[in-house]
Amino acid sequence: MDDFGLVSFDNNLRLVLLQILEDCYGKSSTIIDSQLPIKNWYDYLNDPTLADTILNRLTAKHNRFELKGDSLRKKS
Repeated sequence: MDDFGLVSFDNNLRLVLLQILEDCYGKSSTIIDSQLPIKNWYDYLNDPTLADTILNRLTAKHNRFELKGDSLRKKS
C-alpha cells in the first residue's frame, strides 16, 4: 500500500483493509508506506476496535523501517 493515510477511511474501506490483511496474514508479505506517523494511525482509522484488529495484523510479525532525512525526490 502506497501513501497510506492520504484519504479518509469510511467503515467500508476499513473493513476492506481488514479483509485484505486477514487474507494475506501468514501467507504473504504486506508493505505499507506512509507519511502519517504510526502514533496517529488510531485517530486516522477512527474506530478503536477495527484499528486494534488492523494494527494487530500488521504488527504481529513485522519489520519496521522509519526513514529520516530529506526526500530523494528533491533535485540537487
